[in-house]
Amino acid sequence: MTVPEPAPAMAPPLAGGPRGPDALRPLLDTVLDALRTGAEERGGPLPAGGPATTAARVAAALGDVLPTHGTGDHEALRTLVHTLAAGAADPAHPLCAAHLHCPPLAVAAAADLAASALNPSLDSWDQAPAASALEAELTRTLAAEFYDTPHPEALLTTGGTEANQLAVLLARERHGPRLTVLHGANAHHSVPRAAWLLGLPPARALPTPTGTLDPRTLAEALATTPGPVLVTATAGTTDAGLIDPLPALADLCERHGADLHIDAAYGGLLALSPRHRHTLAGLHRARSITLDLHKLGWQPVAAGLLVVPDAALLAPLAHQADYLNATDDTEAGLPDLLGRSLRTTRRPDAFKIAVTLRSLGRQGLADLLDRTVAAARHLAELLEAHPRFELHAHPTLTTVLFRPTPTDDDRLAALRRTLLHTGTAVLGRATADGRLWLKATLLNPHTTTADLHTLVALLEGRTPR
Repeated sequence: MTVPEPAPAMAPPLAGGPRGPDALRPLLDTVLDALRTGAEERGGPLPAGGPATTAARVAAALGDVLPTHGTGDHEALRTLVHTLAAGAADPAHPLCAAHLHCPPLAVAAAADLAASALNPSLDSWDQAPAASALEAELTRTLAAEFYDTPHPEALLTTGGTEANQLAVLLARERHGPRLTVLHGANAHHSVPRAAWLLGLPPARALPTPTGTLDPRTLAEALATTPGPVLVTATAGTTDAGLIDPLPALADLCERHGADLHIDAAYGGLLALSPRHRHTLAGLHRARSITLDLHKLGWQPVAAGLLVVPDAALLAPLAHQADYLNATDDTEAGLPDLLGRSLRTTRRPDAFKIAVTLRSLGRQGLADLLDRTVAAARHLAELLEAHPRFELHAHPTLTTVLFRPTPTDDDRLAALRRTLLHTGTAVLGRATADGRLWLKATLLNPHTTTADLHTLVALLEGRTPR
C-alpha cells in the first residue's frame, strides 16, 4: 500500500506582487495596534527602570528566539512590536531631546514601507528600474540647491559618517596617500576615523576653545602643513549645534590650495529656509558637503547625502562587476549604478525623501525647520530668565546647553541619569568651557511651549501641572 506524501506547508505570503497589499493590510492593523499599546505602557519618552529592567522585559517577550514551531504572524508582531515600542526612546515625545535623533514624518515612514515591500536594490538597473531613475532625479535636484554649477550631483549614504568617509576617500584619490586631514576639535568623530580607515596620516585636530574653528588657528596650521591638505569644517556641531565661520575658512583654503569639505549633516537643510539660510553663507564654496535628512529632515534612518558641485568629482568611485554592470550593457544604455556607492546591496532611501518633498513642498519643509529652530530659541529664553538655571549661549540651530545652578558636574550627571532611569526625560550631555552641561537637542516640530515648561518643571524637581 502506498502511503501518500503529506501536503506541503503553505508558504508565508509575500509583501510584494499583486497579492502583497492584501497580505500586508491585516498585519499593518496588528502593527499599529501594538505600536499604540506599547507607547501607552511606556507612558513617557523612555522606559523606566534602566538597562537591566528593559533587557529583562525584552528577554521575557522573546522567550525562545528560534522556537521549534512558530507562533504565527499576528502573535509575533503583536508581542514584539509592543515590546519594542514599550522599550523605545521615542523621538516623537517632546521630552526626548538628547540626540540628533528625529521623529520621522508619518508620510516618510509610510513611503519606507512601500520601498520595503518592493525591496529594490540599487546595485543594478534590472533590480530597481524606477527606483534608480527616481534616485537620479532626486540627487540632481537636491545638489542644485547647494551648488549653482552645470552638473551638481549627490550620492545617497547611510548618514553623515559614511558621507564624511566618502569625502575623505575622494580627496585621497585626488591627492594621494600623503593627504593630511585638518579639522577642528569640534568636528564629528567620523572625520579622523575616516583618515584612519583609509590609511592616511593621522588627522590633525585643531583647538576650538570657543566651539568653532578660528580662521587664525587654521591659517597657522595651513602655513606649517606640507603637502596636500583637506580641511573639514562643520555646519552644526554635535555638542552645541554651532557653525564654523565658513566664508573665512573657504578663503584660507583657496589661498593655500587646500580642499574644503563641510560636514553639514546637522545644519545643512537650513539652506531650504529663507529665514535661516543666511547662517550657511559660504557652504557652496566647499568641494563636498555632507547632509543628513534623518536629522533636520524628519526621515527614517537612513537618509544621508554627499553633495558635490560636479558629477565628474565622483569618477574615482567607478567600479565594474560583470554580473551587475557589464561593459556591453552599459554601452547599450543600461544605467551603471555601482559608482554611486561603496555599498553593493542598497535600499531605495531616495524614495521616502522624494515622497516627503512632494508632500510638503518647499514651503512646508521650511515651516518645519523654522518652527523647530523657534522652539529651541524659546527654551533658551525660558532658561536664561530662570534664576535657577545658567544658559551656555543662545542656540545657533536647535541645540540648547544649560545647567542648574548652583551645582557641580557630578550632581549634574547624576540628575541626567535619574531622568533616564525614571523615564521622564531624555537629555544629552556636553562639555564646554571646561564644564559639563545638559544638552537639549530639539528636533520635534510638534514641541509646544507647554512641553518646554514641563521640561523646566521636571528639572526643578516639580511635578508638572
